[in-house]
Amino acid sequence: MPVSPHRPGAAAPHDLGDPYADPPPWDIGRPQPAFQALADAGAVHGRVLDVGCGTGEHALMAARLGLDATGIDLAPRALKLATKKAGERALTARFLRHDARLPADLGETFDVILASLVLHGFRGADRAAFVESLRAALEPGGRCFLLCFRDEPLPASGSRLRVAPQEIRTAFADGWRIDGIDDATVESTLPVHPEGIRGRRAALTRI
Repeated sequence: MPVSPHRPGAAAPHDLGDPYADPPPWDIGRPQPAFQALADAGAVHGRVLDVGCGTGEHALMAARLGLDATGIDLAPRALKLATKKAGERALTARFLRHDARLPADLGETFDVILASLVLHGFRGADRAAFVESLRAALEPGGRCFLLCFRDEPLPASGSRLRVAPQEIRTAFADGWRIDGIDDATVESTLPVHPEGIRGRRAALTRI
C-alpha cells in the first residue's frame, strides 16, 4: 500500500495526516487478485516481505500459506489493524513500523518481496534508492513482484499514480531480470470502478 518516503527511526510527518484514518479504496479487506494468483501458483514462498503493507493483507496471505511473513509500513493505524487481523485469523505475521523505501535497513534478506501500489510513490533518487534497497533485501535469485496502476489512476490523484512499463524497465535495468510485465486489475471500493482499476503486475528476479 502506498506510503510516504521517510527515513527509519524518524518521526512521521505530522502534517500529512494518517492515510488510514479512512480506509483507502485499494484496501479491500483481502489480497489483491494479482497477488493472490501468485500465491495460488506457488510463486510466493520462503521468507516473504510485504513492503508498504498497509493493513497487512498480503503478509497475511503469505502467513496463511505457513510462510515466514513480515509487513512494513509507516502508518501506525494500519499496522495496528494488521496485527489485529492476524490475531482474529489465528495467523502469525510480523508487522514493523519501517520506511518502505529502505527494506534493506531491516538487516534481513527475503526470498520474495511484494510491493502493492508502492513504486509510484517514489521518483528520481528516491526511486533508485528504493530499487537498490529491494535488491539488497532479496536473496540471490529472489523474486520481487510489483503491482502498479496503469491507465486509470484514482480520479483525484492524476498522473502521479501512473507507472509506464518503460519506467519499470529503466528502474530495474541493473542487477535484475525482468520476467514479465503483465496487465492486471487493481480492485478497489470506488463505485466509479466496479470492475477494478487497470493496472500492471511486474515480476522481477534479483541476479
